[in-house]
Amino acid sequence: MSDYATHLLEQRATTWNAAKALLDTAAAEGRELSAAEEESYGRMTAEIADLRSKADKVLADKANAEAAEVALRSISTPAAGFQPPADDAREKELRAFLTGESRKFETGPTSEEKRALSKGSATAGGNTVPTSFYPQLWQHLIETATLINGGATVFTTDSGENFEVPVTTSHGAAAAVSEAGTIAGTDPAFAKRTLGAFKYAQLIVLSRELVEDTGVDLQSYIAQAVGWNLGNAFGQKLIVGAGTTEPLGITASTTLGATGSTAVAGVPNLDNLIDLQYSVIAPYRNRPAAKWVIKDATAATLRKIKDTTGQYIWQPAVIAGQPDLLLGKPVLTDPYMPATAINAKSVIFGDLSAYAVRVVNGIRFERSDDVRFDSDQITFRAVIRGDGLLLDQTGAVKHFVGGAS
Repeated sequence: MSDYATHLLEQRATTWNAAKALLDTAAAEGRELSAAEEESYGRMTAEIADLRSKADKVLADKANAEAAEVALRSISTPAAGFQPPADDAREKELRAFLTGESRKFETGPTSEEKRALSKGSATAGGNTVPTSFYPQLWQHLIETATLINGGATVFTTDSGENFEVPVTTSHGAAAAVSEAGTIAGTDPAFAKRTLGAFKYAQLIVLSRELVEDTGVDLQSYIAQAVGWNLGNAFGQKLIVGAGTTEPLGITASTTLGATGSTAVAGVPNLDNLIDLQYSVIAPYRNRPAAKWVIKDATAATLRKIKDTTGQYIWQPAVIAGQPDLLLGKPVLTDPYMPATAINAKSVIFGDLSAYAVRVVNGIRFERSDDVRFDSDQITFRAVIRGDGLLLDQTGAVKHFVGGAS
């Protein structure tokens, strides 16, 4: 870990201790936080989230820079006997696209690209461009789309026809049988889930001067801007999509695990969270992909909750890149999760690998020098086609809903 990332996490721990002290003082005096204290607590929780984000970014930037340096060395001083890989033509195609010699570059579902999608690697080594453009674009998409980053199952397909996934809905049941009796029992039951291909896209227009003068930095800018926006559009629907004309989001396809008290306007308490966690059966609950998904504002509320021994149930991460824990399980925050409110599905818990994300043929990224010919501008277009739904709807992931008043 870098010294600066360590410093940021130490600041985060200090701020969290100050927030706890504020809560503990009010609890010791048997009162709620005052308006001024509530405002102060809100600022501190925002700072906690910001410091965590900065620490993770420092480590990611450091890893990207190291990978880019290795890639650049391998290009400038190739080892003796080095032979270009079989897909060297693909790298030449990418170079031609970035320099404007080619108007189109389409990403396909190669093993490297699948690895970039699932692991978020920033740059490839070997005989590649110093800043690998396609993995950068995927990395920014993953950082925005919480479910992809959080362990959802990702399918990459070559084309966009309906993609069917068979699932079991029941394993059947055995039954006791008397001597010489007829064997009974029930058969397993099967169903299928269908993933479509909904389109999300963005157009970016840049002046030719910007394209020609910024060089390599332009790649990072376009990757961040387009990747962020595609990730926001697609990632939002993976959380709250209604299905039919868009992905069926995880909030729409989970089953009820716990309902809040009618007296707290949709805010979960400790008992609600425990009920929700244990409403998911052990085979799913104990998997590494079992996580909480909440909104940032909900995280600020849940940080206040203590167990019966007076210990906070929220455990902030002390290592950059590692998630905070709630009741011993990792927490993901997503801006599109509903806020705590009456009848709102504000907290989700379960095995996120049961949620499937389908991506068609990677990301298509194209360039045109002709569309804005009269203004001497260059147009970039990025398109992603995909879908999402919960494969196992028997209880792998469940939600908390705020109790009606």
